[in-house]
Amino acid sequence: MLIGEVARRSGVSARMLRHYESLGLVRPSGRTGSGYREYSREDIRRIFHVESLRSLGLSLREIGRALDEPGFEPSALVGDLIRRTRERIAAETELLTRLRRIDAAGPGGWEDVLQAVALLQALGSNSADARQRAALSSVHETAVPVEALVEAALSETDTNVAGALRWALARSGDDAAELLAEGLGSPVAAVRVRAVQALTELPGDAAAAQLRHALASPDFVVRGYAALALGTQGVAAAVPTLIDMVVAGRNDTDAADALSVLAGDTATADRIATALVGRLAHDTTAAPARGRLTQALAGIPGTRASRALVELSRDEDRAVALTAAYLLRLREAR
Repeated sequence: MLIGEVARRSGVSARMLRHYESLGLVRPSGRTGSGYREYSREDIRRIFHVESLRSLGLSLREIGRALDEPGFEPSALVGDLIRRTRERIAAETELLTRLRRIDAAGPGGWEDVLQAVALLQALGSNSADARQRAALSSVHETAVPVEALVEAALSETDTNVAGALRWALARSGDDAAELLAEGLGSPVAAVRVRAVQALTELPGDAAAAQLRHALASPDFVVRGYAALALGTQGVAAAVPTLIDMVVAGRNDTDAADALSVLAGDTATADRIATALVGRLAHDTTAAPARGRLTQALAGIPGTRASRALVELSRDEDRAVALTAAYLLRLREAR
C-alpha cells in the first residue's frame, strides 16, 4: 500500500509518516519500481501501535523503546505517565481556578486583572506579612472572590494572618458561610477548627444556621466553638454542649459565661440550673467536674439555682460544699 492510501486509511498524515520513517519508528518494508514507499500489512499494524501509544501520552522516543527493546517492561513507564498526567491535571486545575476567580472579580480592564492576579499570588505567598497585607487590602483595594479568601483561611497557620482573613471574610457577604461550612466536614481537624472559627465571626443568619448545624458535629472542638458563639447570641440549643464543656474543662469559664447569658428569663434559667444539677448528680462525674458545675451555677439566676447551691453546700465533697457556700454568700450580698 502506498503512502497516500496508508495516510487516508490510518488517519496519519503523509508528512507524519515520513517523520516516523526519519526517526526509524516505522519504515516501509518495500519500494515500488518507481521508488515509491510501499507499506506492508505489518507496517500498517506498527503504525496503529504507534498511534495507540501516542494516545497514552508517550513521546516518540518512548514509543520506539517500547516497541523495539526486547524484554521492555511497561510498568515503570506507565507509572511515570500516571505521575506526569496527575501533575499536568493539577497544574491545569490550578490555572482554571485562578481564571475563574479573576472572572468572578469582574475586572473592568487589564489593570484590574493584573491587580487581581497580584493579590491572589500574595495570598499564596510564603511570606506571612505578604499574606496578611493581601487579606487586609482585599476589602478596600481589589475585590477578591470569596472562594479564594475561604481557601486561604482554611489553610492558614499563622495566627495574625488567620485573623486578617477572618476579618476580610466577615466583610465579604453571605456566600462565605456556605463555603466555610464545607470545611466543617474536612478530615483534617485543624481545617475544621479554622472553618468554625471563621463562621463564629461572620454576621448574619446564614452563618448562624451553619453554626447550628455544627452543634451536631462529631468533633467536640467544633461543637464547642459553635456553642460559645450561639450561646452569646441567645440560642438555647447550645446549652447541652456548653454544659459538656464545663464538665470536660475545655473553655469552661467561657462556657459558664455563655450559660449565664442564656439564662435571661426565669424559665430558661431554671432549665439550665436543672441540667447542671443533673450532671452533678451523675455517678460518673469526677470531682473536678463537679466543682466546675457548681461554679457555673453562680451565673444562673433564680430560685432553682439557689436551692441547688444550698443543697451543694452540704455536699460530701468538701471542695464542692465550700464553693457552694461561698457562692450563696455572694448571691445574698447582691
